[in-house]
This record gives sequence, C-alpha cells and structure tokens, in this order.
Amino acid sequence: MKKIFKGLGVNTFDEVFAKSFKSQVFQREYSEELVRLRLAHQIKKIRLEKKLTQKAVAEKAKMPQSVIARIESGTHGFSLGTLNRIAKVFDKKVELA
Repeated sequence: MKKIFKGLGVNTFDEVFAKSFKSQVFQREYSEELVRLRLAHQIKKIRLEKKLTQKAVAEKAKMPQSVIARIESGTHGFSLGTLNRIAKVFDKKVELA
C-alpha cells in the first residue's frame, strides 16, 4: 500500500506509530491503555471459564449488565471501585504492584 501513496506525503500506520511512540506522554498513555485492555480481556475470560453470564456477574456485583458489556468490549474505562466489585464476584483481589 505504501507504493500507492509514495510521493503523496501519506504515512503508513507504522510510520505514524513509530513517530508518536517517541513521545513520553504517548508511551505512558499507550501503556495504560494496554493494561486496561488486558484487564477487560481477563474479566471476560474468567467469566466464561466460570460459565457466568454478564447479567449474573452484574447482579452479584450490584451493577447494570451494560457496565459488564462495556468493560468487556474494551471500549470503555472503569474505576478501581468497579474493578474491585467485579473481582469479588470471581473471588479475586485487586492488588497494585
């Protein structure tokens, strides 16, 4: 695809990412986003392993099912309090290293 745009001043994703990754602010925010996405993935994985529905987890955590769906989708952030309530449903603890 790069050949198509050569000479037009269009950069590939890899070029833009490499340039952006030089920024300390970008690196920090990118790292935080990866942590959030990993947590979302873990929540869904544990829920499926325990054969629980989103609704069941939500009821036990005393929150709407839509909160669980948004977290698992990876498109929304969540508070430490919300994470802790979900962790308790799975008999897990939230520990900060």
